[in-house]
Amino acid sequence: MTEEQLSSNHPPLPPTTEEERFSWLRLLRSRKVGPATFRRLLREHGTAQNALAALPEMARAAGIEDYETCPPGIVEAELRAARAVNARLLCLGDADFPPALVDLQDAPPMLWAIGDPNLLKRPVIALVGARNCSSLGSRMARSLARDLGEQGYVVVSGLARGIDTSAHLAALDSGTVAVMAGGVDVIYPAENMKLAERIAERGLRLSEQPLGTVPQARHFPRRNRIISGLAQAVVVVEAAARSGSLITARDALDQGREVLAVPGHPFDARAAGCNMLIRDGAILVRDAQDVIDALPPQKTETPREPRESSTNSVSPFPRQTTAQTAEKLHARILERLGPSPLAEDQLIRDLAASAGEVGPALVDLELDGKILRQAGGLLSRVG
Repeated sequence: MTEEQLSSNHPPLPPTTEEERFSWLRLLRSRKVGPATFRRLLREHGTAQNALAALPEMARAAGIEDYETCPPGIVEAELRAARAVNARLLCLGDADFPPALVDLQDAPPMLWAIGDPNLLKRPVIALVGARNCSSLGSRMARSLARDLGEQGYVVVSGLARGIDTSAHLAALDSGTVAVMAGGVDVIYPAENMKLAERIAERGLRLSEQPLGTVPQARHFPRRNRIISGLAQAVVVVEAAARSGSLITARDALDQGREVLAVPGHPFDARAAGCNMLIRDGAILVRDAQDVIDALPPQKTETPREPRESSTNSVSPFPRQTTAQTAEKLHARILERLGPSPLAEDQLIRDLAASAGEVGPALVDLELDGKILRQAGGLLSRVG
């Protein structure tokens, strides 16, 4: 496939053969290839097979002599593990791929799913909050999930303790989606094993991680941007002043989703994050009707239509405007980096951008050999 074809108004088709799907998965599992780099490689090389063939030379040009793409055996093992748990692979552009994620700049190219992916074609609301929630917070999450479900909404959350667990339990009958930080077959926390099994039977479990991946701290922020991306709105029920739920809320704002929060007593640390969100402009939530009123009217019993684009088609690859935005971000990063190392956190603050935007750009620049990542989260410009 030529570059001219890639830039036409007709988006490239998702993989249609087992061989193509295998190559997509192998490319995505290769070292230093994240969602943004994956899409760039496909734009530049046309197919995953071509991108895999080009990667070692690209790495050598960047000064990496021992680079190897993901061995075929690793992908074969992942596919065997998926068959063992009845997991399905959803590829960007597939009919079953979540339509809400298609136009995100850092959308996962592939997702593992256990359960019913048709739930993702209905309107979705995210409910998130504290793991060590109060009894009132748990009650509020159950009430919101139950009432939103009765109105036709699917509830998405992260299968964590506390608010997530309460929301999933209350929405089992109406539809719930659990986005997991580790592999779709690895239940964390272990105490939610029964809940996870019920979600697989009556709802949907999703993950972008390889099968068998035990969740690490770095996986949860990546998981959170999928939770917010799937939803029309994110409702934070309880959250401390520094919590993962606030990361999800920030992701939602970056993605153009509504952010809502349940207020709490000023003396309760578990409500501090929610109160801060409301102070900063989040919509105050007293009940499910407040959430519904904050959204545009729609028919909840029919699948949500994809967002309109200038070409009247949903492309599994970034539009030209997105590519131009990425190029500008690359230039801004290079302007601020020099031979002296700079902390990644400081760079993000200097750019006044989100970590979700800057992270993929840094991977692109590192793979291109334009920046060097050093120990301690330090970055420097090459040349």
